[in-house]
Amino acid sequence: MYRLIRPLLFRLDPEVAHRCVIKATAMTGPLGRAMLKLRSGSSQLSGSIDVGGLNVKGFVGLAAGLDKDGELAKFWPEVGFGLVELGTVTAFAQPGNPRPRLFRYPRQSALVNRMGFNNAGSEALAHRLDRLRNAGWNPSVPIGVNIGKSRVTPLDQAVEDYVISAKRLNSVVDYLTINVSSPNTPGLRKLQNKDDLKFIVDGVRSVAPDCPIFVKLAPDMDNPSLERTAIMLEQEGVSGLIATNTTTERYGLSDADHVDGGLSGKPLASRAREIVSLLSSCCRLPIVGVGGVGSVNDVNAMLDAGAKVVQLYTAMIFDGPDLIRRLNQGLMSRWKECVEAQKAS
Repeated sequence: MYRLIRPLLFRLDPEVAHRCVIKATAMTGPLGRAMLKLRSGSSQLSGSIDVGGLNVKGFVGLAAGLDKDGELAKFWPEVGFGLVELGTVTAFAQPGNPRPRLFRYPRQSALVNRMGFNNAGSEALAHRLDRLRNAGWNPSVPIGVNIGKSRVTPLDQAVEDYVISAKRLNSVVDYLTINVSSPNTPGLRKLQNKDDLKFIVDGVRSVAPDCPIFVKLAPDMDNPSLERTAIMLEQEGVSGLIATNTTTERYGLSDADHVDGGLSGKPLASRAREIVSLLSSCCRLPIVGVGGVGSVNDVNAMLDAGAKVVQLYTAMIFDGPDLIRRLNQGLMSRWKECVEAQKAS
């Protein structure tokens, strides 16, 4: 089905196409979810593994950015994802950067975005998830939310901004991810230094003491800084690391393709795997590998580099939701081995 509609979608502005898909999918409601579950049923993975305190139901998770406001929160588990990350959301609703701000590169299987955390705010997402859970929704996979700093909040007040979102979301999510690594909010990456990041982690933990906390890191940090940050975060007792966010480098793109923003997709794969390997060698925290994942070989390469599980977003823009079913089928044997190994340990 996606192969039929993709040419039509790709004639539209990428952000317009994205909104059309989100709205159309949401309108299908229970029937749409039932059809997705039926389609992915043959590839559903049994059992779970522990990743930083989360009972993850498959190697492949949804990365933050695709469903910022949780409009399709009930759909993603039916697609076959083993964990789902919504967001990024901020303490204050914000429109994001001026359009155009999302760009496709089909030949390279890549996107560049400069969205700027456009979202309805953490309060709106918390209310949405609270309504779903009060209505009886009991998701079969962990549901997390990625939280960032509001653009209007000065850097020296960043801790309070993250705390506001964490406090709102704590009771309705299975985990939180601290995002200090997007290149599209001015100054945000300055918060990746050890001192500021430690204060943010401590602040989030103060209002969400029982919630697993992950931290998402940028691929543009130099390797020594990544090592120091990972060691500090392990000492701080975070639940895991997510590596990586988008990059300001332009791997695989020509000068003619250059636009400002963060690059994701296939060109990021090598650097993302390098960082996963580096982090796994310097700390014992579980690592979620993100960047250029779009095939069974890509997932296996991330796992071999040291990731416990992976997340993806860009590959699904080019290959559609059926990609998750194909990945689960191709990874079934390795998944069974992983589940059995955990039971035996």
